[in-house]
Order: sequence, then structure tokens, then C-alpha cells
Amino acid sequence: MPKAWRSTRFRVASTAFLTSLIALTVVSAWLVLDAQNRLGNGAAQVARERASAVVQVLNTGATPADLRLLVRASIYEVTTQTGERVASCPGLRFGTIVPDGGFEYGDSVQILKPGAVDLAGRESVGCANALGEDPERNGLRLHVSATVSGDSKYRVYGGAIVDESGQAALDSVRVTLLAGVPVIALLIGAIAWFAVRRSLRPVEAIRSEVAEIGAHDLSRRVPAPDSADEIAKLAETMNIMLARLDAAVTRQSRFTSDASHELRTPLASLRTQLEVLLAHPDRLDWRDACRNALLDITRLQDLVGDLVLLGKLDNAEPDRATPVRLSEVVESCLSGRQGVRAEIDADPTVLGDRGRLERLLRNLVDNAQRHTRTGVEVRTSLVDGFAVLTVTDDGPGIPAADRERVFDRFVRLDDGRARDEGGAGLGLAIVAEIAHAHGGTVEVAEYDGGARLVVRLPLADARS
Repeated sequence: MPKAWRSTRFRVASTAFLTSLIALTVVSAWLVLDAQNRLGNGAAQVARERASAVVQVLNTGATPADLRLLVRASIYEVTTQTGERVASCPGLRFGTIVPDGGFEYGDSVQILKPGAVDLAGRESVGCANALGEDPERNGLRLHVSATVSGDSKYRVYGGAIVDESGQAALDSVRVTLLAGVPVIALLIGAIAWFAVRRSLRPVEAIRSEVAEIGAHDLSRRVPAPDSADEIAKLAETMNIMLARLDAAVTRQSRFTSDASHELRTPLASLRTQLEVLLAHPDRLDWRDACRNALLDITRLQDLVGDLVLLGKLDNAEPDRATPVRLSEVVESCLSGRQGVRAEIDADPTVLGDRGRLERLLRNLVDNAQRHTRTGVEVRTSLVDGFAVLTVTDDGPGIPAADRERVFDRFVRLDDGRARDEGGAGLGLAIVAEIAHAHGGTVEVAEYDGGARLVVRLPLADARS
């Protein structure tokens, strides 16, 4: 059982939590900053308008002393070039004295803490209404804008209070987001945890079933969920794989059983002959006994060679792939054979292993000669873009019911004959495996005069 922190659901849940936490934090910070900037921009616009209004009054020739009577409901301060304060809304001082006597321009925000406002003169000035309610208790977030009069004699500061209700709402949102973002991120992580846990239940069921399936119980299948998602496809693939394994193991078991049976017969015959020869050396001709033993050994050698070749052919690809002319294969296989006629209608070239292709044709011809009455015909042709190799005999033919299983291993249709005459039933199986390894097919074609086996192979140009 893997540790919890190493499980898939933990990694997904933690990733979802961290990702949502970062994303929500960034978005929340951007929203708060944007709202704060909007509030500040609104106050800055009001402050600039108030400063401009005072400048317009001063530009008309009014003196700073007249501002209290001429300017109403405005927060302002007027200083000279040297920084001397000459007029302001009583109780506030937000001008900045520049040491070199120059002017300071631009906007700024200053926080006036509770008690920083002189309430004594507040009742007698027109800017009292602009200070808001209870500044001594709540404090003020004052936005200041600076400009100069037309004659550059005065520096004017206009002030505006950031909207108190908007600022209060923004502060409330900030606190809510500060507490809510981690909670929402944690909730997203928990949802991801349970979602992944629920999604992985079929995977756990598949894993448990596969863990219980042994080599002798490949008929079992994993449970497939009803959903048409990736997990359902995984279960389907696993069941297909188990079916292939089951078929392969069954085939291998049957092959091993048949091979052991075929090997046991010549071994038993060879042992019997040797035991009789040793028990009765004076009654048997040792030359005949050795000759018979040599025949059994030859059968064993051929059978073992066929089994080794079938084992190599199970890899489905030839060892060496080179262009091979079928006419050369036919000439090589039929050299010295009696009763076999060759018809070369075309000379196609295939890509494969020449030695194995010769073995394919040799097995077909051996099988045909074993059953024919008068002779065998081998024909090469080119049909529908495929190289076609046909071997025909005038024997009893192959029944329609047996035309597919005749290519299975250790299948013989002549069980009534002696084994040394009928073979071990591997010849046509080797033909089928070699044809498949070269990307081709082999089949028993319809033919009334005997048996006709047809091999189709892709041309070398088609496979290159």
C-alpha cells in the first residue's frame, strides 16, 4: 500500500489546492488593487478640480485671505514660493515645504489619523462639509493634488477624501478574500481528492483482479465500468491482452504436449530396438538395428529442427530481409526432384529471407508429393499486385471442413497411415508461419482435381 502523500489522489489534490490558491490570490489582489486605484483616481480627480478652482480664484486677483469667503466646501492649502502657509482649510496642514524654495507637483495620498484634525475651527469654515463625518474617530484617507497659480506666486494643494463607503466596502472585501481564498482553495483540493478517489475506484478494481489472476487462470477478465472514458478503454485493453495471453498459453501448452508426444514415439522405438539388440545380440542383425535406429534419429533431428524453426518464426519477422526472385526459389527447390513441373508465368520479387522461402516451397512440394498420384505443378504469377506461388497435386484433395485447421501445428489428416510416412504435422504449419512472417497468406484454394495451395506475398516495392 503506497504512502498517502505518494498516492495519485494526494498529488492531484495538492496540485489543485496550490494552483487554485495562487490563481485566486493573484486574481483577488488584482481586483482589490484595481478597486483601490479606482477609488483613488476618483478622489484625485476631485482634488485636482478643487486645486484648479482655488487657482482660478487667485488668478482673478483675489488674495489668500479672501478664499474662505469665495471658496466653499473645498479642502485646500495655499503656500508661497518659500513654503509659507497663507491660507488653508482650518485644522489641516498637508503642504510640504521644499528646502530649496521650489515647488512640488504631482499627486499623493496621506492618511490623517484620528485626532489629527483641529476641530476648533471646523464650524466656521466652508470646507467643514468636505471633511466627512467624525474624522477624529475614523481618520481620513486624503488624496492631495498640487498646482501653482498663474503668476507662480502660490502653490495650491487641493484635497479630497476617498469615498468612505466605497473604502469601507473595499476593506470588507479585502478581509473576506484574505480569509476566503485559502478556504476556497482547500475546498477545491478536497473536491479534487474525492473526485480522483472516485475516478480511481475502477482502476483499483482492475488492479485487484489482475493481481489475483495467475498463469493457470487466464480465463478471468477484469471488470469494465459502464462509462466510455479512458478507464473503460483500459479495462477493454486489459481484457483483450488477457484473451491473447490465454490463447497463447493454451496454444503453447497444446504445442508442448503434442511435441512431447511426437518426440516420445521415436525415442521409445529407438530405446526398444537398442534394448532388444543388447538382450539378444545373437538373434538380430546389428546392421539392420543400427539402420532402423538411424531412421529414428533422423526423424528426431527433423522434428527438433522443425520445432526450433517454429520457435524462431513466432517472432513474426524474418532474420534477414533482402529482395528475392521467386523464380530462383523455385529453381533451387525443384532441382533434382522427379515428378514436379514448374510454370513461371511471372517472375515477381519479394522482400524476405531466401532460406525460409525455400523452406516454405520445399514443405509444400513435399506435402504434395506425399499425396499426388501422377505429379505436382508449381506455378509463379503476379495477381492484383501480389506475388502468387501455387502448388497443385492430383491427389485426394483436402476436405472443405479441414482447409483452415490443416495449417495448425501437429494436425494430420492421414492419421491412418504410419507416422514415418505421414510426418509430424508441422510442415504446413511452418508454411503458414513463414508466409505470415513475410506479410503474406496461405490458403487451400478450390480445385476439383486434387489439392491446390496458394501463397500470396507482397512485392518488394510494396514493402519498401
